[in-house]
Amino acid sequence: MISRSTDPFAAAPKVELHLHLEGAMPLDTLWDLMERYGGDPSVPTRAALAKHLTYTSFPHFIETWVWMNGFVRTYEDFEHVACGVAGELSRQNVIYAEASFSPTDFAVHGLDAREIAMAIRRGLDRVDGTQIVLNCDLVRDTGPARAGATLDAVVEVMADADIRGITIGGSEQAYPPGLFAEVYRRAQRSGLRLTAHAGEAAGPDSVRDALDRLGVERIGHGVRAVEDPDLLARLVAEQIPLEVCPTSNLCTGVVSDWSGHPVGTLLENGAFVTISSDDPTFFHTTLADELREVAHRFGEHPHGLTKRAVAASWMTADEKQVADRVVDQWWSSHRGGISDAG
Repeated sequence: MISRSTDPFAAAPKVELHLHLEGAMPLDTLWDLMERYGGDPSVPTRAALAKHLTYTSFPHFIETWVWMNGFVRTYEDFEHVACGVAGELSRQNVIYAEASFSPTDFAVHGLDAREIAMAIRRGLDRVDGTQIVLNCDLVRDTGPARAGATLDAVVEVMADADIRGITIGGSEQAYPPGLFAEVYRRAQRSGLRLTAHAGEAAGPDSVRDALDRLGVERIGHGVRAVEDPDLLARLVAEQIPLEVCPTSNLCTGVVSDWSGHPVGTLLENGAFVTISSDDPTFFHTTLADELREVAHRFGEHPHGLTKRAVAASWMTADEKQVADRVVDQWWSSHRGGISDAG
């Protein structure tokens, strides 16, 4: 195994735009929470937990996500999760990340969205090394009224918790983007940036509706846009950033194998592709792994992909300038490190 000190994909400064906080908690953190709440007889060991995180379909993945939520029950749990995620990102040399959190999923435990956000911020701030800002996932499965109520709550703490944007994840095929048009308009008026999961579990129409009805600045996933040549041409012409998470698509059955992954077509056509890990603990991956696969399979250099992520991020202009400088300086001194990348 290549050590982090000699693996340029691990050592390079990286930027992640599509990361679910709950799905990024380290496996040890999830195991700690399971033990705290009595565990699950079907998952008797930590090794069994790793094996449990496999899926036959996108709906099966959602079922597993709901199962995981049952072990995050208090604000202290969220602080613990956030601290673990921040530590892992720092170890991976991720210099900036946008972490989504889904407060609506935890209302069953009597938790308030505002307090969840602040608990997460406390946990993130316990670890140095990575700037982590938040996106609130309004969770499409709960419907637009509930999404609007969640939005109202997080707007109250968006400055203190450094919440910069919103998204909608969940069962895309059952809850199309248009249902949330008014919620997105209100979010924009509040100063939040806009992205949405689209073109993952549903097809090109979902991407088009996210653009035209929600007014998003970026698309989460977006890989199924390749099924519609006109939509693909539009994405390329308008250079709309795509938050592509390749291993996620493989694990949830959106894509059958690497050889047919749409990221190759997107890159070949000049789409604005960024690379992320989505739910890295659930998919047994890291951002370094994702960048390595894309470089080796499709010839796309991680320097350029990271620069695109900086450009598409919710960073301020000053933050982007600093991030660009850090990324450029590292790669200028490691140019020969990736022989197989284009």
